[in-house]
Amino acid sequence: MQEKYFGEQIPKLGFGLMRLPQLADETIDIAQVKQMVDAFMAAGFTYFDTAYVYGNGASELAVKEALVDRYPRESYQLTTKLPVWANTTPEDVRNIFETSMRRTQAGYFDFYLLHNVNRNNVADFERLHVWEYVQELKKQGLVKHAGFSFHDTADMLDELLTKHPEVDFVQLQINYIDWNSDAVQSRKCYEVARKHGKSIIVMEPVKGGALAGLSDEIQSLYRAVRPDLSIPSWAIRFVASLDGIITVLSGMSTLAQMQDNLSYMKDFQPLCAEEYAAIDKAVEILNNTPTVPCTACKYCVDDCPQNINIPEIFKALNGYRVYHNRAKEISRYQQAVGEGGAAKDCLECGLCETHCPQHLEIRELLKEASSVFDEA
Repeated sequence: MQEKYFGEQIPKLGFGLMRLPQLADETIDIAQVKQMVDAFMAAGFTYFDTAYVYGNGASELAVKEALVDRYPRESYQLTTKLPVWANTTPEDVRNIFETSMRRTQAGYFDFYLLHNVNRNNVADFERLHVWEYVQELKKQGLVKHAGFSFHDTADMLDELLTKHPEVDFVQLQINYIDWNSDAVQSRKCYEVARKHGKSIIVMEPVKGGALAGLSDEIQSLYRAVRPDLSIPSWAIRFVASLDGIITVLSGMSTLAQMQDNLSYMKDFQPLCAEEYAAIDKAVEILNNTPTVPCTACKYCVDDCPQNINIPEIFKALNGYRVYHNRAKEISRYQQAVGEGGAAKDCLECGLCETHCPQHLEIRELLKEASSVFDEA
C-alpha cells in the first residue's frame, strides 16, 4: 500500500539501517545486507533510513555498497541525519553533511533530518543555524525534504513546529505500548504533528524489538485473532494504520525479519476493530505486569563483596518480565555486569537486603535474573 507524500509514491514500510546484521568480528555482513536490500526492492519497497552516527559511519558506507552502487538513484528514497553536540562548530556541520555525501555517494538525500532534537540540544541547533543550513541545502537540490527526529514531550514539539513551520515532516517514536505513555507521549506528539499539518515518519514501532517477544498470554491473545501473523506484525500494523504516516521504519537485522515484514506489508491492510481490541488487552496486560520496585538508590551496592550492580540488573530483569524478550535485555544485563559481578556471583550474604529501603528480597531476585541471563 502506497500513498503520495510530496508528490512521491512512498511505501508504508521503511528499511531502518541502524541494526544491520554482523559477522563474528562485529563488522557489517554486507552479503546479507545486499540480500535484504534486494528482497526489499523486489517487493516494491524503496525507503532506506541511515544516519551519520550509525555504526560510526559503517551504516552509511553499507548503503553505498549494498544500495547506491547497485540500483538507479531514482528508484529509491534515501534518508540520513545530521547530529550536533555542545562543541559542534558551523564548520563541523558542513563537514558532517559532506561526509554523509561522500560515504553514500548518493548525490542527494530525499529526506534529511536534524537528528534527535530535544530540549537538551535545541539551543545548539539554533546556535549553529542548522535549520537555515538545511533549507539552503534544499535550495541547492542536495536535500529534497527536510525534517527532524524527535525524542521529547508534546509541548516541546509544539514549540518547535511553531517556531519552524518550514520543516516538511517529523520523525516520531510511536508504538502501541508508548501510545498513552506519560513519558514517551507518542499519541500527544502525533496529535501535535498533525495539528501543524506535518506528515510523520515512525521510528521504534516495535520499541527496539521489545514488542517482538511478549508473554505466552499475549501471544495466544494475538494468535486467537490472527493466527497467520507474527507477533511483531501487530506493532508495525498498529502505527501503519494511523493517518498521515509517510512510512514506518523497521530496524531489520536479518533476512528472516525482512521476509516476515514484507509478508504482511506488501498488501497492507489497516487494523480492524477486533485487532484494536486485542492490542488494548495486550497493553493492559503489559501495564499490569509486576516489576521489581527498585528505585536505583544503590544503597545495596555499597557493601556488596562481589560488586554486583544490582539496580541495573533489576532494570534488565524488569524489561524481561514485561516483554519476555531476552535478546532485547541481554545487552543491558551484560553492560550491568561488565565492571562487576554477575547475578550468579551472589554469595547470599544478605548485606544488600539490610540496606534496601524498599525491603526487597534481593537474593531471590538475583537468582531469578541469573536464571534468565546467565548462561549455564
